[in-house]
Amino acid sequence: MCQSFRSVRFRPPNIPCFCLVALVAVVAANAAASEPAPARSLIWADEFSQPDGSLPDPEKWTFDLGGGGWGNNELQTYTGRTNNCRIEGGHLVIEARKETFTGRDGKTRDYTSARIKTEDKCSWIYGRIEARLQVPRGAGIWPAFWMLGAEIDTAGWPACGEIDIMEYIGREPGKVFGTVHGPGYSGGGGISRSYAFPEGVAVADDFHVFAVEWQTNQIQWFVDGKPYFTVTPASLPPGKKWVFDRPHFLLLNLAVGGNWPGPPNAETVFPQRFRVDYVRVYR
Repeated sequence: MCQSFRSVRFRPPNIPCFCLVALVAVVAANAAASEPAPARSLIWADEFSQPDGSLPDPEKWTFDLGGGGWGNNELQTYTGRTNNCRIEGGHLVIEARKETFTGRDGKTRDYTSARIKTEDKCSWIYGRIEARLQVPRGAGIWPAFWMLGAEIDTAGWPACGEIDIMEYIGREPGKVFGTVHGPGYSGGGGISRSYAFPEGVAVADDFHVFAVEWQTNQIQWFVDGKPYFTVTPASLPPGKKWVFDRPHFLLLNLAVGGNWPGPPNAETVFPQRFRVDYVRVYR
């Protein structure tokens, strides 16, 4: 069930009339320089505050299970075990492990990990969607925080739409990527931009806040509060359809290998852990 949260707002103090003239003058002088951001209400969140060793809240998340490459030639089998996904120290930990594991399809693979989603629990259209994350490090590692159109079962991919809020590949340790995929602009043709951290700073060194602000006919990406990419219908290839006018659900996963990141190498240390401090949705 989607849980709504009420925003907390403060009442302004009573101000004597003689102060109002000065106040209006100050506000007028500064209005052009700084317009306040519109107030937002928190409508859904997971702070991952359950006891250590718990699975993520089943009222909010469900697991994708299995292998088969997920359309990207990935190497892992996704499981629903606490070995691969659990609460630990107030964080969600998605852990990729190098281990022989036979999945539901009867095939044995060399890696396990986890992928969770809010499909059939909650989906949203428009608002600010953000998470505070710490990515792992190592070649062949591919964590993501993203959204898929809730119509995926009927419309299929990419017609349902996909919004990649944050993707990271281990062989590019100083960058993250934001992308949209839709009909006629998917896969390697998705509309994408990277955000480069300062020289010498690895994304995996610390937690960072990754967000999109999604409005009618516009999606804007942020890293630690800094906007770096905006997509509108005008950004699409000529004649292609804007499909970001319908609800999408959230996903978090940690893939191993795949067409884009390539395979792990001898220097990739397992287990790899993708840590999530919180996920929040505002409107």
